[in-house]
Amino acid sequence: MSTFGHYRPGASPVHRLPAGAKLLGLGGLIVLMAVLVTTPLRLGAAAVVAVALVAGARISPATLAAQLRPVLWIVVFIFVFQLIFTDWRRALVVCGVLVLSVLLAAIVTVTTRVTDMLAAMTRAMRPLRRIGFPVEQIALALALAIRSIPLMVETVRQVDEARRARGLRFSPRIVVAPVIVAALRTADGFAEALTARGLD
Repeated sequence: MSTFGHYRPGASPVHRLPAGAKLLGLGGLIVLMAVLVTTPLRLGAAAVVAVALVAGARISPATLAAQLRPVLWIVVFIFVFQLIFTDWRRALVVCGVLVLSVLLAAIVTVTTRVTDMLAAMTRAMRPLRRIGFPVEQIALALALAIRSIPLMVETVRQVDEARRARGLRFSPRIVVAPVIVAALRTADGFAEALTARGLD
């Protein structure tokens, strides 16, 4: 099973932060990067901050590599696309911000239990109940979405391994189609489980 997004217990300063504070910090840092990181020099400064946070969370290089590996092929595709239609500086900034965003998200998921994140989000949404907002249903949807991430990453890995074992080239029919079918089957399984529990 892929290690993407799996919580790892620890006693680092980042582990001890409240889940709500980490989620707010994650959102704030990603927004700041999207707005302020516009040059390779600023990207380097943002990378230093991200590395400092990784060190503060005491995440091992192997764990960090496992978090980033599933998105690397997407980053390569975006880099080539940006390189063709813009220039290398823009390509570097766009892909660098993407990688750092994934890295920051990985710090949060590795150092925070899913239940703690969901509890923090539920508390934040609780005032919306007064206007009829379905807080519990949204929290359940978030839980299913978070659970689906490692499942889909693992599906992509298995499909790609099968393709390489058969000596086939990458193509949408060979790779993307099986992943979509698996995603639909997973969604059907979730729907059946919810219906069986009276949550249809």
